[in-house]
Amino acid sequence: MYVNEMVEEASVHNRPERKKRLGLLFWICVGWIALNLLAAALANVLPLQNPIFQNYASVNAGPSLHHLLGTDDLGRDIFSRIVFGSRVSIEVSLGAMVIGFGVGAPLGMLAAYRRGKFDSILSSVMYVFLAFPAIIATIAVLSFWTPRSLLKIIVVIGVASIPLVYRVIRSAAMTVATKDYVVAAKVQGATDRRILMKELLPNVAPIGISFLLVGIATVVTLEGALAFLGLSVNAPTPSWGNMINESLAILQTNPWLAIFPSLAMCLFLLCLNFIGDRLRAHFDVSEGKL
Repeated sequence: MYVNEMVEEASVHNRPERKKRLGLLFWICVGWIALNLLAAALANVLPLQNPIFQNYASVNAGPSLHHLLGTDDLGRDIFSRIVFGSRVSIEVSLGAMVIGFGVGAPLGMLAAYRRGKFDSILSSVMYVFLAFPAIIATIAVLSFWTPRSLLKIIVVIGVASIPLVYRVIRSAAMTVATKDYVVAAKVQGATDRRILMKELLPNVAPIGISFLLVGIATVVTLEGALAFLGLSVNAPTPSWGNMINESLAILQTNPWLAIFPSLAMCLFLLCLNFIGDRLRAHFDVSEGKL
């Protein structure tokens, strides 16, 4: 009798409420992100100039019909380098978040559900890693782990993101694990796997998606910072970060080389953060619940 009342109460509590509209700007941002992803994925088949071809007959040229965004100090097409450079930033951010969420999210949900010694030991280990600044650890590892490659950068940033993802997902799952419908599922004999997949995961997913978008934006920024330190992909492979870094030496001569990559990164980050914020508001994920 008590179990049935709990299930009924949970079903009433979980009735869908009227969600806030996402708005036109949200879909514009989604379209821009989709366009970036599509261009990065199809860069090899798009009618773009070779991003590493050096045309010394057209050095530091301004925007024109032949070079939409101009050329750099070696005559390389800036527009082509921005499109190909987005691949590096997107691959690093998505790859790192796959590692971070692939490890941190399941452990966070499991720790919140199991509690006890398992939660205490795992949380203690994660908090020890969180005590070290992630960016300092990333710089230190990449400085000594040579020769650098895109895969190594992804692995290092991905591993560094695991403790933070664990903390966010665990905090979100803690609030769900004590709900009446989870208790009712336990009493009715549901397996741990079913409870985790059917009860916890759907309720934690909105918070996870919102944090995922913020994480991707953070990693894009981090890759740019690593490029400034010479710890990202090696030249002549373009990325937004190393394009901005290369522009510093000729900023007065060719400001386009700094303006366009910075604008591309800025728009990408703004759209990601806006989408994440709107999704958080849409699913009513408040800061206090984290």
